[in-house]
Amino acid sequence: MMEQQQTTVALEETAVQELASHLRGALLRPGDAGYEQALRVYNGMIDKRPALIAHCVDVADVIAAVNFAREHELTLAVRGGGHSGPGLGTCDDGLVIDLSGMKGMRVDPSARTVRVEGGCTWGEVDHATHPFGLATPSGFISTTGVGGLTLGGGIGYLSRTLGLTIDNLLGVDMVLADGSFVTASAEEHADLFWAVRGGGGNFGVVTSFLFQLHPISTVYGG
Repeated sequence: MMEQQQTTVALEETAVQELASHLRGALLRPGDAGYEQALRVYNGMIDKRPALIAHCVDVADVIAAVNFAREHELTLAVRGGGHSGPGLGTCDDGLVIDLSGMKGMRVDPSARTVRVEGGCTWGEVDHATHPFGLATPSGFISTTGVGGLTLGGGIGYLSRTLGLTIDNLLGVDMVLADGSFVTASAEEHADLFWAVRGGGGNFGVVTSFLFQLHPISTVYGG
């Protein structure tokens, strides 16, 4: 049986309660019901124990969590689908922003685009776009998070025809380290848009992605 270890970071109770009061989602600490389940990631060899896990449900939650981590000098990790092999979606003694509660999606079949929030998985995106006969290049595993795969480049079944996932990324909404909210695309904050397309999650917390969709009927594999 694995021993449950406590974190080593001491945070003032009043500060933690103030953060909790600014969140619509749940804030978990070691010992709370649901904490042990919430810290698990896809790679079972990763056993990191954050001091706080913020289950964000909207952009305001993300801003509050980023500001708290900065003000208290906490290591910050961002989790979408939790599929990171080396466990980049969690940390020891820091704050994890868990985006799994942010599942909003909107397909625009006329423009052939889909707006996807940061907690979605690729299986959920495919489910939303399939009725319109549309898709965008994604990964190979349906439970992979949209954020991690996209920010790392993104290779999948459609890549030889339609390119990488980042080749089909039209824009992102994101929260920067100073707590500001920006939209990055080819038209605005173009340098930041260039950076997030393959640069990983080092430039901010992406709360939503806008992808180009393509007509897809039959895919052959073997």
